[in-house]
Amino acid sequence: MSEPRGPLEGREREHGPPRPPLAGLRVLDLTRLLPGPLATRHLADLGADVVKIEDTGEGDYARAMGARPGEDSVFFRLVNRNKRALRLDLKHPAGAAVFRRLAETADAVVEGFRPGVMDRLGFGHEALAALNPRLVTCSISGYGQDGPYAHRAGHDINYIGYAGVLDQIGAAGGPPVVPNFQIGDLLGGALAPLVGLLAALIDARATGRGRQVDVSMTDAVFAHAVFPLAGLAERGAPPPRGDGLLSGGVPCYGIHATADGRHMAVGALEPKFWRRLCAALGRPDLEPLRLATGSAGAAAKRALAEAFAARTQAEWAELFERVDCCVSPVLGIGEALDNAQLRARGMVVEHDGLAQPAPPWKLGGFEFAIERGAPAPGQHSEEILREAGYTAEEIAGLRQDGVL
Repeated sequence: MSEPRGPLEGREREHGPPRPPLAGLRVLDLTRLLPGPLATRHLADLGADVVKIEDTGEGDYARAMGARPGEDSVFFRLVNRNKRALRLDLKHPAGAAVFRRLAETADAVVEGFRPGVMDRLGFGHEALAALNPRLVTCSISGYGQDGPYAHRAGHDINYIGYAGVLDQIGAAGGPPVVPNFQIGDLLGGALAPLVGLLAALIDARATGRGRQVDVSMTDAVFAHAVFPLAGLAERGAPPPRGDGLLSGGVPCYGIHATADGRHMAVGALEPKFWRRLCAALGRPDLEPLRLATGSAGAAAKRALAEAFAARTQAEWAELFERVDCCVSPVLGIGEALDNAQLRARGMVVEHDGLAQPAPPWKLGGFEFAIERGAPAPGQHSEEILREAGYTAEEIAGLRQDGVL
């Protein structure tokens, strides 16, 4: 990895805090919207110097999604903190030259275009590797860089549909349901790239040679479809929708409404937890029916529903605080922000008037902080170009030519 540089370099100061684990890592981020920007935000949160490069027109479309005039959207702010921003016209010869100069000293380039776009711009992996053999390029796309679907358009719902996962989501006897959580974008496009990217960076540090990391969001979802694949292998068919072990098919695992219209989540899979739940509900007769299916299972689920409907969520939550059996209230996101466990873990960070989640990993000797909020378009253009060796006159010329 290249030498530390810039204000996020994380160099250790005498008697100061330890340097962040990714200090000195320079990432050129060409991604937009959700998957890629969240992946690179994780890198920035760990101390990498992430340079968000946007075109000189609309830039990242996420800036305007739900935003008030003159402001960046909350969505954009949540996935672009701790980054620096550069506006650059990559189609202009001078803009292409700037990008190539930046790539010469970068550790990684992350992009989310359709396959072939980087090659047409002159920035494919081979072209960039000729400038910087240690460079790792990471391409995040819906279907990957090859295959018959490579150039198809898609969104989260399409990726999980092709991966056999959307078919599993929904209630028994009903149709597939659109999840209000972007499985393909987040599991496939934000987390999966980090594994490949960091593996390639470690290898590049050892060997001096980078490589391309090709991440398909559809591939990533399919690779984690453990229970549907297990069902197919064991029984010749995946679990029926809403009727599997972990999708509501058995009494010990499900969701039940409370007297006030809220819900409780029951995950009493193990026999000891199920026994404690039955005792807490005053229904020891249900103990033999933990994994019951058919009419017996349906009767047990009705009995559970009747029991939970007798009290409010708050009453049940207070009771199950004292009973160790994997039963918990279903919280809204606002309640999750105030949840005692998440707060104790430091998972809620306030910055610039916005409550934000902290990184989901805790590393010894590293204290996470939001060093800067999401950047304005091109906010750090001059700073980044000066670090790359451009003079004030050259930068002014680039601005005059509409390159920045």
